[in-house]
Amino acid sequence: MKKISFIGAGNMAEAIIKGLTGAGSYEIRVTNRSNQAKLAQMKEDYGIIPASFMEAVKDSEIILLAVKPKDVGEVLAQAREGMKSNQLLISVAAGIPLVLLEKHLPHCPIIRAMPNTSSAVLHSMTGLVKGQSVTEENQRDVEAIFGAVGKYIWITEEQMNPLIAMSGSGPAYFYLFTEALVKAGVDMGFSQEAAENLAKETLMGAAKMLAQSGKSPGELRVAVTSPKGTTQEALNVFLEKGLEELVAQAAKACKHRAQAMEREYLG
Repeated sequence: MKKISFIGAGNMAEAIIKGLTGAGSYEIRVTNRSNQAKLAQMKEDYGIIPASFMEAVKDSEIILLAVKPKDVGEVLAQAREGMKSNQLLISVAAGIPLVLLEKHLPHCPIIRAMPNTSSAVLHSMTGLVKGQSVTEENQRDVEAIFGAVGKYIWITEEQMNPLIAMSGSGPAYFYLFTEALVKAGVDMGFSQEAAENLAKETLMGAAKMLAQSGKSPGELRVAVTSPKGTTQEALNVFLEKGLEELVAQAAKACKHRAQAMEREYLG
């Protein structure tokens, strides 16, 4: 059984932990300096082992860094005292490039990972970037972790910020669209509960069709769009209002913010 420690217990850490508990092959320690009540709740919910910072650092083969980007430098400076060169560090902190991570821990294998909160339901899409000292065994370990909570893809570090713009932040885009559809339903006379059920089940069905049909999004859209029909009328509005360009602008804004964060932390 692999021993893995989470430094940080925020939403992303909890989503991954929730997914990993179903895998049954990890002893999970969690340290969190500011919220001990959260650790107690996670122990009850997921069976994790609350730990002090140094216990988490010293007692595990894999360290998963899940703190806020602004805290990464301080945390790694402390971790350096207890970490050994054969321990794998996985960072899920957005905006923190490998060069900065490796500056703090030059002798440790380091992997940048960008999952999303769908890890909690085993449907994350995770981007992985390997550092200079990463071995094949390290790669297998990280693939096992993120394979247990969804799918993964190895990318270059130059592709990390575009990936954040698509899958890292992507769930929020779909939630926002679903919120808008719910509001439209309420405006047309449905109750809040009915509108939410209609929108959520429609989204889930469409997602399953995308995953299972083997067809592209465009093919599926055409299949449900009759010429001069009701669906076409709705799609015409999206097209006339520039939906494609709006999505492109949003994704670019996300990517540019990730790039700016990297510059901020690199100084």
